[in-house]
Amino acid sequence: MNTQNGNNPDANAPGLGILGQYVKDLSFENPNAPQSLMAQPEQSPAVDVQINVNAKPMSETDYEVELKVEVKAEDKRAKRMLFLLDVTYAGVFRITNVPKESVQPLVLIECPRLLFPFVRRIAADAISEGGFPPIMLQPVDFAALYRARAESAAATKS
Repeated sequence: MNTQNGNNPDANAPGLGILGQYVKDLSFENPNAPQSLMAQPEQSPAVDVQINVNAKPMSETDYEVELKVEVKAEDKRAKRMLFLLDVTYAGVFRITNVPKESVQPLVLIECPRLLFPFVRRIAADAISEGGFPPIMLQPVDFAALYRARAESAAATKS
């Protein structure tokens, strides 16, 4: 696939280019600091990670894709929140010469796959700067996420 670098002589080849990427929203809450940082929990905190992908067309070829990650850690024994991280990382992608039926999977699978390493690093850095050991988000199967979303949409139409 052409990466829009200008080196491909075939102007009709499928292309996926990143026009820009950025932090759209970033929030880190540490509601029980400094107590939550001083008392180490006897067991590992319960960590819940939610990931969502949203996309919207900006033009016929350009799409803004948002990768939203929420990480919530709780000390279940003490029944208190340790931290809450909410980050939306986005990119603007240009897709050219791709069949119409392939655009949506490309936008919702491949584009977030390209954004994921950046949001993973931002999450680890924010959690670490908040005084906690960094959490390395595990790789995400965006194809499975896409299929689940498509099945859910089909079920609501029925």
